[in-house]
Amino acid sequence: MDWAVEAVEDYVENVRPRFGFPDHPALWITERGGRLQPSSINDRFEAYRDALKLPKELVPHSIRHSYVTHLTEDGVDRRFIQQQVGHECDSSTAIYTHVSDDFMNTALSKALAPAFAGV
Repeated sequence: MDWAVEAVEDYVENVRPRFGFPDHPALWITERGGRLQPSSINDRFEAYRDALKLPKELVPHSIRHSYVTHLTEDGVDRRFIQQQVGHECDSSTAIYTHVSDDFMNTALSKALAPAFAGV
């Protein structure tokens, strides 16, 4: 998801300066210089989701699940992912992971390949 880095860079360079609070420590701020609050993010997210007629089950927390899933499918170390999302137990991180059937089939094929190599 290289585009995510580019999107944040664009925001930092081109959008955030327009708010006029260069010394504010928060990355995401309001037009009045306050920190963007979770409730505001949720309200905006729901408005866009509903306007696009996306399922009501899609919530901002879904992005966290997607993050874990994409890192897993990209082969990132599970311990790193666990630390990224602040979980004490790997089993909690596993609940967040919703890998595709293609990913699971490929992983299973790789795991079984040595057993079938001599067949």
